[in-house]
Amino acid sequence: MKRTEIANHILARLENEKLSIKQSYMDTKNSIGYFFVDELLPVEMALAIYKAFPPAAAMNLNKSLREYKYIAAQMDKYDPILEEVLFAFQDQRIIDVISDICEIDSLYPDENLYAGGISRMEQSQFLNPHLDNSHDKDREKWRVLNLLYYVSPDWKQEYGGNLELWPDGMEGKQITVHSKFNRLAVMATHDTSWHSVSPITHHASRCCVSNYYFSDSALKDEINFHVTSFRGRPEQKIRDVILQADSVLRMGIRKVFSKGVVETNHVYKK
Repeated sequence: MKRTEIANHILARLENEKLSIKQSYMDTKNSIGYFFVDELLPVEMALAIYKAFPPAAAMNLNKSLREYKYIAAQMDKYDPILEEVLFAFQDQRIIDVISDICEIDSLYPDENLYAGGISRMEQSQFLNPHLDNSHDKDREKWRVLNLLYYVSPDWKQEYGGNLELWPDGMEGKQITVHSKFNRLAVMATHDTSWHSVSPITHHASRCCVSNYYFSDSALKDEINFHVTSFRGRPEQKIRDVILQADSVLRMGIRKVFSKGVVETNHVYKK
């Protein structure tokens, strides 16, 4: 399975659903613009991608108060189909149609997979509410879209591991986007696009293929760089205080060391 073949299927589904998903994005654009497309790929192709996911032991574990999940971006270590599907989303035809859907000019993929790649989440794992880092790894372009493709078969919403959007911040009610099998979810990222992944309550793995798109301009009237910033959930009062202090500290460090103190290893080094 080559990326062009995969991209052909993705493009066909986006074109087929273009009117409805554009409406979905425009209806939510003023808060956190998003849309999703089901049955993105032929079932046998989606299942092959899921079966190719490496075991947790072969991935990197991120575990802290902010998040608890397995991630990987060095794609040449794994089954080639995973690299093919990741870069299928970077096909220029797909970028062009999503650019049209979201009305975003100068849209670029990220061949470095900075904070992208694949993720695997097991029972009790989570991703707390957060804002994504505002820029690419070189701080030259603005991060504007997050593409999440879910491939775990028979994944029920009650299992957790769902995308949560917080358009009114931690004080408001979240929107839950079920991470169902063979669904692509696309969401805007900017300085108020708080989102999270609900804790997994089922003994199974939620597997996801992730891409970010960047642009020459921010989606909102942002003028400053910001690091990935985490919050506690509404019921996590103490964690919220700790995570807000953590974000302030890390932002202070980045003002002094613009590229960070330690080089990130969450990129694809070809």
